[in-house]
Amino acid sequence: MLFTVMAIAAIGLTSCGNKTQQQSEAVDSAAVVQAAADEAAEGIVSELSANLEAGDANKLQQTLETVKEKVAELIKENPEVAKEYVAKVQEYLKSNADKIKSVVGDNAAVAAAVSAITEAEPASIVSGLLDQVDGAKDAVTSAAGDAKDAAVDAVNQKVEEGKAAAADKANEVKEAAKQKVEDAKEKAKEKAASAVDNAAAAAKSKLGI
Repeated sequence: MLFTVMAIAAIGLTSCGNKTQQQSEAVDSAAVVQAAADEAAEGIVSELSANLEAGDANKLQQTLETVKEKVAELIKENPEVAKEYVAKVQEYLKSNADKIKSVVGDNAAVAAAVSAITEAEPASIVSGLLDQVDGAKDAVTSAAGDAKDAAVDAVNQKVEEGKAAAADKANEVKEAAKQKVEDAKEKAKEKAASAVDNAAAAAKSKLGI
């Protein structure tokens, strides 16, 4: 019984140890994601602040376009970091909504750019960009497949043309050889006929005819 109790206790301690390790790894992973998102968002937030201070709506729109580009870049590395990055940008835009409105004014294009980032959930923005990336990959794959098929068709066409040309050439050679045989026969006939005529003439001459 003592050994049984000790074994159960050992299993329990191992289980707790594994659970603690998993929780620690999860916390570390979340911290890494958060730190990466903070670092990525720091630069864009500073740039957005400069745009607002300058009251430049066009620059603000350009900066918001770079947000999408940065999200697409982060997606390739870690989609979770991309989500946190979007959340950070959204947090800044929402907290400065009044200042943004005063700068944007009646510029519909800039207002739409702000809404596109602030009104959607970070996960949906990342998901949408992922779909675009996948769509682009599919388009490239499809184009590569079409190009490959076209190349194969072109090669097959050349092969068929080569076969046809070879067949035509073979027929030409065959016809030329046949013609030479016919010509030789004709010459032989003419030569034989001439020889007969010459022999007949010689015989007549001897007979005095």
